[in-house]
Amino acid sequence: MDNALILTHLEAGVLTLTLNRPDRLNSFNDEMHRQLSEALTLAERDDSVRCLLITGAGRGFCAGQDLNDRNVSAEQQAPDLGLSVERFYNPLIRRLTALPKPVVCAVNGVAAGAGAALALACDIVIAADNANFIQSFCRLGLVPDSGGSWFLPRLAGHARAMGMAMLGDKISAQQALAWGMIWQVVPADELTATSQTLAQHLATQPTYGLGLIKKALYSSASNTLDQQLSLERDLQRLGGRSDDYREGVSAFFAKRPPSFSGK
Repeated sequence: MDNALILTHLEAGVLTLTLNRPDRLNSFNDEMHRQLSEALTLAERDDSVRCLLITGAGRGFCAGQDLNDRNVSAEQQAPDLGLSVERFYNPLIRRLTALPKPVVCAVNGVAAGAGAALALACDIVIAADNANFIQSFCRLGLVPDSGGSWFLPRLAGHARAMGMAMLGDKISAQQALAWGMIWQVVPADELTATSQTLAQHLATQPTYGLGLIKKALYSSASNTLDQQLSLERDLQRLGGRSDDYREGVSAFFAKRPPSFSGK
């Protein structure tokens, strides 16, 4: 459709979602949130979707919230930004991290504010060598949201998270890689091919088990060692009952490539 703010393309088990407001550096407005929510419903419900790939159109990945939608003059009543976070951003991050399928993010340019948090909420992040990450909230008197204050200290460490959040400095893709925030940096003209190749590979893998891995790693942030050991036992039990495990073992002994179904 002409007003598609989220472009969707399903091929070879990979659902590619492209943020499509390039004239606004793909910053979010309410309609873009609604369209992204619909696309995530497809990813959740369609068994043919084995991997999700998120990227941006144009020269940026996502500049966060479109401030034109949240502008307020001195004479106007202050907007309830917490309501916006609760209505749109929190459900988005919860759905991405809970999606029992791998999520790849291809950061093709600036990822600022909630846009940076959106990238960090994905399972594997590949960035173009000209991309950068900015925690821009401090320049507006605001707090990192969309999980930013949770992801940053866990990925980059407390000291770096504090520096990024309080100074709002631009962090290059290379720096983000060195700090453990992302998985890989590639030349900008190779980003699309590299991210698609990775996503298509993941789509052929035992994606049910990958979903269990995701659950285990996210749970480890709040579990004690004893709790995590129990969770690993329970998830391993589920994995061992899957069709993918049966296929993987069968292929191993038959010395043939496995054909996983994601079930």
